[in-house]
Amino acid sequence: MEPRLRSSGDPEVFGAIQQIVKAVQAGGVDPLLLELVHLRASQINGCAPCVYGGVHSAKKRGETEERLHNVVAWRETPFFTEPERAALALTEAATRIQDGEPGVTDEIWAAAAKHFDEKQLSAITLNIALTGFFNRINRTTRQQAGATW
Repeated sequence: MEPRLRSSGDPEVFGAIQQIVKAVQAGGVDPLLLELVHLRASQINGCAPCVYGGVHSAKKRGETEERLHNVVAWRETPFFTEPERAALALTEAATRIQDGEPGVTDEIWAAAAKHFDEKQLSAITLNIALTGFFNRINRTTRQQAGATW
């Protein structure tokens, strides 16, 4: 399958995306947790380039193979902390909006709010949305796994 677009696009658009990335990074959330959130949303959306790039980035930040292999089954493993579990639950609820799931319930939000302040919750939420944005662009333009950012 050949990619539909090869260029990185309009520099103005790329600059705007970079500003969103900076806002996420300035939210006070552990960068490794943001990588896990990105990876889980990308797994759900079936975005091979983002899964590949997310694993690559997480490894560069020191994430273990054991945890990376188990993000997809985080509920059934002992490898994740309570804050990570809350963020992953929030990620799944916000990402599965077309699966007939109830979305982000008050219970899911409250669990995340126990571990993260408003600025951090904003950053996690924006990271989930940004990941969905990248997932959809990559799926639309048939980007292939193997490239990293």
